[in-house]
Amino acid sequence: MAIITQTQTPQADVERLNAELEQSEGAAGTVRQKSITIGAVCKALAQEFPDISISKIRYLEDQKLLTPRRTPGGYRLYTQGDVARLRTILRMQRDEFLPLRVIRQELATGRAGDDAGTAAPVPGKRGGREGMRPWRTSVSVRETTGALYSLEDVLEETSADGKLVGELEEYGVVKGELRGGVRYFDETEREIIGAVAELARYGVGGRNLRVFRSSADREATLLQQILAPALRSRNPQRRKEAVEALENLAAIATHLKHLLLVRDLRKIVR
Repeated sequence: MAIITQTQTPQADVERLNAELEQSEGAAGTVRQKSITIGAVCKALAQEFPDISISKIRYLEDQKLLTPRRTPGGYRLYTQGDVARLRTILRMQRDEFLPLRVIRQELATGRAGDDAGTAAPVPGKRGGREGMRPWRTSVSVRETTGALYSLEDVLEETSADGKLVGELEEYGVVKGELRGGVRYFDETEREIIGAVAELARYGVGGRNLRVFRSSADREATLLQQILAPALRSRNPQRRKEAVEALENLAAIATHLKHLLLVRDLRKIVR
């Protein structure tokens, strides 16, 4: 008996699976947007991200940042939600210089939409109290989980060098907390060490970071002066509003710094 095999093209495989999805979900009264291949995703994002490539998308998938469906033939299928999530990831890399582990945390907290979570305001869109534009903070100033991490844990998670952490302590970038003779770091300091470890790959040492710390200290002092009366209020509601305003101001200041930096860097590469 002869065995007849049929080889389907990726597009035929995709079209067949989309048809099956439409048929199965049409019975339930729902409509699903058609999925597209990884090549189509690259084409869709190429104008905004000229360096996008299939290998880069696959790498992000390997890092558990994307989970596209697969056809029976093994081809990746991306929904419009997947494309929006990918666009958000690429923007966080390009505009905020966030490492992948931080991006993963941002996505886990709900920052996955096309426009959701962007630091810049949506043009023409106004919202929030007194018509203020909504700005999303990348780090909340509210209480954290209270988790503490030993130096060994921090070094393992961030791949930082122990000597580098010592420099950061020496220059006051991080402080840590001694408990039972063991130094622990909170979540924010752990992320600071991780970010500095990324900079260290380019030769940036602890002593070079004093400019960042001095800038942050001055900005924190300025924002404190603006909102000091409300932050000291005994009225819980007023204090809550002050904290929200503080986060909003911090997001605006962060975006402004980014814009100024981009402007100056563009002058360098001209």
